[in-house]
Amino acid sequence: MKSDLSIPTKASPPSELRAVSSLAWRAFVQAFRTNATAAVGAVLFMIIVVLAVAAPWIAPYDPISQDMIVRMEGPSMAHWLGTDYFGRDTLSRLLYGARYSLVIGLLSIVIAVAVGTVIGLTAGYFGGRLDIVIMQVMDVVLAFPALILGLILVAMLGPTMMNIVFAIAFTAIPPFARIARAPVIALREREFVQAGKALGFSNLRIMFRHLLPNILPDILVMASLWMATAVRTEASLAFIGLGIAPPTPTWGGMVREGFENILDNPSLAIFPSLAVLILVLALNLLGDGLRDAIDPKLRTEP
Repeated sequence: MKSDLSIPTKASPPSELRAVSSLAWRAFVQAFRTNATAAVGAVLFMIIVVLAVAAPWIAPYDPISQDMIVRMEGPSMAHWLGTDYFGRDTLSRLLYGARYSLVIGLLSIVIAVAVGTVIGLTAGYFGGRLDIVIMQVMDVVLAFPALILGLILVAMLGPTMMNIVFAIAFTAIPPFARIARAPVIALREREFVQAGKALGFSNLRIMFRHLLPNILPDILVMASLWMATAVRTEASLAFIGLGIAPPTPTWGGMVREGFENILDNPSLAIFPSLAVLILVLALNLLGDGLRDAIDPKLRTEP
């Protein structure tokens, strides 16, 4: 007599293991498409990215080329945003400076997301004493203001691009660990996790194939918001003299140079400050829109 019971194998996991993840992503994508705030932020951000990538082709001058004859000129037909103390074209330096702000912000957040998510997943999934120790370490790091901690690290390591990326990433790891840990604590008791354990799945497989996709939307929202913080931190470090060394154009460095000559030519500080403002605004709009998209209380059903 044939048995009606069939034992599932490891090669054919039940569809329930991915049901929560699939539904979450579909709702996330649908809400993002209909969210005007996120769309505006995404458009502004993409414009800045395109301008930064195309800088070698659209910049009218070499960003580090000096022409002392036209130094400290205001906006004109030859130099749309004027020139600085050394006669360098402000528009060209803004376009090239966008590259460094974007690269530093993106790299630092990618590192923080990767490390913080792994830490949060591990602490939330295993719990117990390991969770307590890990989160106490994160609390110690969080006790330092991000800018002060970044300043200390850059001062110790030296103001190079990779050191700045590492310093900003280090300050952003604890928030990502916390944002990853909280939902994992709730999800680890769900049926699909228990089913995976019953089927003999390894802890790594459950963590990264079944838990991680369910927390990724929250992490992406956090990443967009913290990238804005990373851009501000890099500009702040450059303003106090701990950014990438001149003559490399960075927006924070340009604000610092403009501040030193603000009585002679205020536009030198105004234009790079506006560039930082627009980039941070775009990232905040994108992050707020994504947050609204994944929050069921704020999301409007189509």
